[in-house]
Amino acid sequence: MAKKAKYKFNPESLSFDKIRLGVKSLLLRALAFIVGSVIIAVVFNFIFGLFFDSPKEKALKREIAQLTLQYDLVHREMGNLEKVIEHLQETDDNLYRSIFGAEPIQATQRQAGIGGVNRYNELEGYNNSKIVIETAKRLDAIRKKVYIQSKSFDELIALATEKENMLRSIPAIIPISAKDLTRIASGYGLRIHPYYKISKFHAGMDFTAPLGTEVYASGDGTIETVQSGKRGMGNYIVINHGFGYQSIYAHLDSFNVKQGQKVGRGDVIGFVGNTGMSVAPHLHYEIKMNGSNVDPVNFFFNDLTPGEYEEMIEIASRTGQSFD
Repeated sequence: MAKKAKYKFNPESLSFDKIRLGVKSLLLRALAFIVGSVIIAVVFNFIFGLFFDSPKEKALKREIAQLTLQYDLVHREMGNLEKVIEHLQETDDNLYRSIFGAEPIQATQRQAGIGGVNRYNELEGYNNSKIVIETAKRLDAIRKKVYIQSKSFDELIALATEKENMLRSIPAIIPISAKDLTRIASGYGLRIHPYYKISKFHAGMDFTAPLGTEVYASGDGTIETVQSGKRGMGNYIVINHGFGYQSIYAHLDSFNVKQGQKVGRGDVIGFVGNTGMSVAPHLHYEIKMNGSNVDPVNFFFNDLTPGEYEEMIEIASRTGQSFD
């Protein structure tokens, strides 16, 4: 259908003249149409956006919902992890540290907070800031607990190593062959002195054995003294085991070690003799703890059966004459 022409009345000629639009008018009309269309599109878009989500917004909302669900799952897993850490802490304080004589870690130290007032400032100002900050705080708390527990285990490893060294060092075997317990000739305590024939305190144990019988170090340690002599203990060796323990081996015939030498439990350090104030070939054996003599009978627990140990205690407790 052809567009109707427009006319305008001309008073001079008393007739209707056909209206012809110029280029400027056409451009203004076109511009007005474009501007109007843009305004209408913007208004329409705005109204549509109020009630409907764009594909991008829908994708973002799905992503946010998925992240929120993942945060919930993370919180659930963190709860399980916190229970495991609590169990480790209880076992550490009440079992492991008790075994090695270490003080439990104070609860205030385990539960100490994370420093910094604005630590989570950069996470604020978002729609989901609350859950993100809460998650970050729990993770920091778990990280600190794990760090403290890790340091505790490092300390326990060091204590266990020291305990192992201590167990190897404590004098714990009979210093000569224990095949025949009748070699125990005299025990610790008051005994008749072989020379003076009076009751005198005997600070060790005497083991009879043929000349040249091997004498063993009763625990790991360092040879502190190698002394030759014709009186008293005669030829004797002193081993420093550390941890406050020393062992003494007297009336030896000869030595198999030098001063300052490291020895292990069971190493041959010398040979049974009859030197010094001795009435027959034997080994006089002493143990000192923090400088004071203790009964060696309490330290033969590493190479005897319970029956043999009871028999040895009975033999050692008999009164009589010592050999030195």
